[in-house]
Amino acid sequence: MKPSLLSLLLLSIICTTSCGHGEEDSFPTFPALPIPETLLFDNLLSFDYYQQRCPQLEQIIHTKLKQWVAKDHTLAASLLRLHFHDCFATGCDASILLNHEGSERRAEASKTLRGFQVIDDIKAEVEKSCPAIVSCTDILTAATRDATVLLGGPYWRVPYGRKDSRISKAKDAEMVPSGRESITTLLELFQSRGLNFIDLVVLSGAHTIGRTSCGAIQHRLYQGLNGTSSMPNPPLDDHYLDFLQRKCRCASGDYVDLDATTPTTFDSQFYANLQKNMGLLSTDQMLYSDPRTSPIVNSLIGTPSLFIHQFSASMVRLANIQVLSGLDEAGEIRTNCNFVNSYNN
Repeated sequence: MKPSLLSLLLLSIICTTSCGHGEEDSFPTFPALPIPETLLFDNLLSFDYYQQRCPQLEQIIHTKLKQWVAKDHTLAASLLRLHFHDCFATGCDASILLNHEGSERRAEASKTLRGFQVIDDIKAEVEKSCPAIVSCTDILTAATRDATVLLGGPYWRVPYGRKDSRISKAKDAEMVPSGRESITTLLELFQSRGLNFIDLVVLSGAHTIGRTSCGAIQHRLYQGLNGTSSMPNPPLDDHYLDFLQRKCRCASGDYVDLDATTPTTFDSQFYANLQKNMGLLSTDQMLYSDPRTSPIVNSLIGTPSLFIHQFSASMVRLANIQVLSGLDEAGEIRTNCNFVNSYNN
């Protein structure tokens, strides 16, 4: 298929990373496109941050994560979601990992988050080799990358040097999109965090390996069904709607794949599903119907490799939101990701 002008534009703005997929039996090593220095060094992040002090970091993360995902492949998507919630609330600072009364982790919006034990396990292993050196934020960021690779997604280089926040407030968790916003609201939220409309469409593609509970989509299935003009609830394919209503009729605790076609493979099928009115979340389906985002969706459908490349770039941008680094006194290197160091001491 001949690439469209938008496809070429997307390729031209890729600012980083990915040049392939990970190998299953060894730690992936791939060439990577450079990230512009302004993206890295404005906040003192760098690729070789741990090269001298903890050179085995990425191998530890990869080995541990591979063990966890082998036992439960759904943890890969859970880590992506955990990382997104962390970065989108108050910046990428591991505030979502703090486990105390009134924290983001205890908020209503965070009650279905998973993957905390994975990060705790990795952190414990890292502390054995490199005590009090590697932040929980950097571990979560790299683990998210490796989780993507393990399900067939792209590999990208992660710049390091983030610190961990000492503060976590439940009210901040409410800033994370819930899946029921308008596209305008989502665009405003993304732009307020230094992201753009391309990042919105591409990062939504992480739903290619995600799932949600039946309870979370009751409004989608039973309030304003097909044929209505309700913007928060765009149409669903009739057969898909019937399947969902039967599956979720009596079991709101059951889970439904966000990608009904290839739920365990990281690919661009998610966007093709939108073309068929099979976007499970209202916000996903509206990406295809809104004129500001639909051209990007169509380009990703027509040229699937664009998604793989641009996902890497957008993930690096996401992980760069409001990071604490350098001499920033608001941050620290937690020795236990669940608690600030003053508590541990």
